[in-house]
Amino acid sequence: MYDTIIIGAGPAGMTAALYAARSNLKVAILEQGAPGGQMNNTADVENYPGFERISGPELAMKMFEPLEKFGVDHLYGIVTQIEDKGDYKVIRADEQAYKTKTLIIATGAKHRQLGVPGEETYNSRGVSYCAVCDGAFFRNQDLLVVGGGDSAIEEGLFLTRFANSVTIVHRRDQLRAQKILQERAFAHEKVSFIWDSVVEAIKGNDLKVTNVDIRNLKTNQVTNHAFGGVFVYVGLDPVSDFFRDLKITDDEGWVVTDDRMRTAIPGIFAVGDIRQNQLRQITTAVGNGAVAGQEAYHYIVDQGL
Repeated sequence: MYDTIIIGAGPAGMTAALYAARSNLKVAILEQGAPGGQMNNTADVENYPGFERISGPELAMKMFEPLEKFGVDHLYGIVTQIEDKGDYKVIRADEQAYKTKTLIIATGAKHRQLGVPGEETYNSRGVSYCAVCDGAFFRNQDLLVVGGGDSAIEEGLFLTRFANSVTIVHRRDQLRAQKILQERAFAHEKVSFIWDSVVEAIKGNDLKVTNVDIRNLKTNQVTNHAFGGVFVYVGLDPVSDFFRDLKITDDEGWVVTDDRMRTAIPGIFAVGDIRQNQLRQITTAVGNGAVAGQEAYHYIVDQGL
């Protein structure tokens, strides 16, 4: 029996584990991959206090290292079910079942797909959702980035290190990214834009992506463009399918909490990108995690568990 289990080892989950462990709770993080979550897909973090610039994977390891010192167990597995038993919860992952007095959900979000012909066919064969992971495989290619927010522009700029050119297609006539990122993109000689347009289809040969159909939303005209790769950044979807039956999410799947990270079920908290929230950043995630770690401690004490 654990005092608290955190599902997810992104910045929110790791911070929650740190604060709970420092309160002398028996803590475990349950994760299916490497610590860091989406930070591992980020080349440069430039808006985290204390660092002018740090890579996402490096920041992830700096957050993870103290957890071993405080005795946090690191469990691996794909969670399939959460059961509320009142005074304790049961988490089922693979063929294991773990009991815990409190649960902190930090499952985060995943990249939304375009849902166009060819996207699934060429996934990992020219279609990618992670420039940091795959950018080096596209040296001297003409690449297409889909999106207009921070992630699209940041990753597009990262791709200029390898690509011959980077074209950013956006469904509006202006970007949503931070002004500093916009200025960098507009000034970069390798970056160009296709405005008021969406990807209609991704095409290629038996091996890889070779071209993309793009539809202009104002004229409805479809044109074909040669690209060696497509990087998609059109938003996020919550990772919440396996606990929808708990009825702690909104209609879209984001977990609803109060400002103490409490869900509608006593003893279950949620932090980070999985929460119904306007701003999804590393800084907001660690703030959520700190609150939830302390709230888990207070819940156990108040309930006499």
